[in-house]
Amino acid sequence: MAVQAALAAHLAAGTTTLCRCWAVVRTDGAVFGFTDHDRDVSFEGIMFRADTGLTGQAVQQTTGLAVDNGEALGALSDASVTEADLAAGRFDNARVRAWLVNWAAPAQRHLQFDGTIGEVQSGGGAFRAELRGLTERLNQPQGRVFQRQCSALLGDRACRVSLDGPPFSLQASVSGIAGSQEVMLAGLASMAPRWFERGKFEVMTGSAAGLSAMIKSDEPVGAERRVRLWQELRAALAVGDLVRVQAGCDKRAETCRAKFGNFANFRGFPHIPGEDWLMAYPRKTGENGGGSMNR
Repeated sequence: MAVQAALAAHLAAGTTTLCRCWAVVRTDGAVFGFTDHDRDVSFEGIMFRADTGLTGQAVQQTTGLAVDNGEALGALSDASVTEADLAAGRFDNARVRAWLVNWAAPAQRHLQFDGTIGEVQSGGGAFRAELRGLTERLNQPQGRVFQRQCSALLGDRACRVSLDGPPFSLQASVSGIAGSQEVMLAGLASMAPRWFERGKFEVMTGSAAGLSAMIKSDEPVGAERRVRLWQELRAALAVGDLVRVQAGCDKRAETCRAKFGNFANFRGFPHIPGEDWLMAYPRKTGENGGGSMNR
């Protein structure tokens, strides 16, 4: 409260020494600090650099549950934000906090925005990032849906399958690149066909380190394994790069029981009546148990 009172007194003085500071924390843990002041500002263990050319547009803030939003503009710099990192999606969903700061006494500051980065555009040596407030999370679906397939994500708290090691998580090296979405891996030929289908492909080394994609299909080819991805990694892979591949799950009860031995934690409803049951009507003869009407 004393800090807020000091900042309020500074604002009421008429002559102020104010600037804005932004802290960006990527999902991989990398932290970046920016300020529109002409000198660096430091607080909370973060150095907010003045040479990044970042400026903030108007931030719309409302009461109630409306989503706060805004934009940030900045110049691309090898020391901070690079076009390659933006193209690779390394700043997607990064956390953003913005303060109004008395640069002469940084302890006097007010947090104006706390949210995440949405859509990012780059080109011409600059970037534009959409800022989304915390209430954006309320737009996400909540609760459970009654369906035959499992609603859990493989390995999460509801599923409880451990993905820490074999046979559900394995490392391999890239032995060949057949295209932007097709990779040959060494050392996985012994796994059953389609073992990694619908699983996760994560790059551990090289220029694409930290990026991941979902596996569309996989199959053994001789002593190697051909893996096809649903989307490009947005950074170049090279022969010799290390990757981690995780087993996939098609959400069916049979797969949960046979492949993962985890039916006790299955989060679907495999015996829920189908659409035919919704159209069923009572009859004097025949079966009225809710089965197919075409029998």
